[in-house]
Amino acid sequence: MKKILLTVLVFAFLLSCSTRRQMEKTISYGNYDRAINDAIGKLKINKDRRGKADIIMLLEEAYVKATARDLENISFLKKDNNPESYLRIFDAYTSLDNRQEAIKPLLPLYIKGNEVRFDFNDYSNEIITYRNSASLQLYNNAQGLLNSKNKFDIRAAYNQLREIEDINPNYKDTRELMNIAHQRGTDFVLVDMINDSGKIIPARLENDLLNFSSYGLNNFWLQFHSTPEEKVNYDFNMKVNLRDINISPEQIRERQIIKEKQIADGKEDLIENGKVVKDSLGNAIKVDRLKTVRCEYYEFTQFKASQITGNVEYYNLSNNQLVDAFPISSEFIFEHIYATSRGDRRALDTNLIPFLELRAVPFPTEEQMIFDTGEDLKMQLKQIINSYSSDIAGI
Repeated sequence: MKKILLTVLVFAFLLSCSTRRQMEKTISYGNYDRAINDAIGKLKINKDRRGKADIIMLLEEAYVKATARDLENISFLKKDNNPESYLRIFDAYTSLDNRQEAIKPLLPLYIKGNEVRFDFNDYSNEIITYRNSASLQLYNNAQGLLNSKNKFDIRAAYNQLREIEDINPNYKDTRELMNIAHQRGTDFVLVDMINDSGKIIPARLENDLLNFSSYGLNNFWLQFHSTPEEKVNYDFNMKVNLRDINISPEQIRERQIIKEKQIADGKEDLIENGKVVKDSLGNAIKVDRLKTVRCEYYEFTQFKASQITGNVEYYNLSNNQLVDAFPISSEFIFEHIYATSRGDRRALDTNLIPFLELRAVPFPTEEQMIFDTGEDLKMQLKQIINSYSSDIAGI
């Protein structure tokens, strides 16, 4: 027991030394808040244990240095007197307050019986003042940007309004302006499907291809519509042109395989030199009786293929110019194999046996073939939209 206890104590000591060295290194790099968070995590359990004194000292050191740095930064920003710095001053005061609140639940903390004193201050007035000043500054900036006809400016206005909502919820008419900015900053794409193939496209395939909610695009600044909506000014037009739809004739391919194999068919006495061979006990030695079996295997493959080719074109509706075009091509193959046999099936390879249990099935209709081909077409369309949407939206 003494050895186990000594081992545990040594391990705890080494762990404590490692933690202390890591925190000292973190502080030396100026990562004060990380050191504070590490110390808080260590002190949440058994904060009064003797081995925690070093952690408490390092927490105090990191707190003093972090507070001094924030206050110096605030002092500099105030002297600069730039309204654009109001948000940074607000963030600094918020950081000072959050740091204090994170340490307070641990208090009181003691080193060798002496309470460690942390210099806490009430920053509430400063936080409120600079929160309102920053909100007003951001609000004025956003209003100016909203007057622009450039979507990038409008999106920047939305981001500034979003920042106001984060620090000062429901400030003035911020939420209403955010909705306006989102509407005006979004690129709207109208999608048309054009069938030049001469064949009828199943309605469910067209609906499936134009069901953009199933594509998982989920782009905040880009929306695709398959039907034009009133009061929406579309920025781009995406045309899905289906040029050719080819469907092969229904085919049944045949092949015949003749298989022969020697198999064991019971047992017989082992004969050598015309005599029965016996073992040491006088019993006749038995061996497999081999038999040659034969089977004729007739395999039938039902085959039908379809192919859709076309292209996707993007047009900028502000100048009716073609932005880019992408070819699309999709193929679907229906294949069904079944077989019959004549003779002893034991002669066949095991991979052929399952086909003997199958029978011919009806060929899919042309409509079904086109629809099945469209499943791969949808995946291609999704990849094209995903790869190009950021470009046409300018994101």
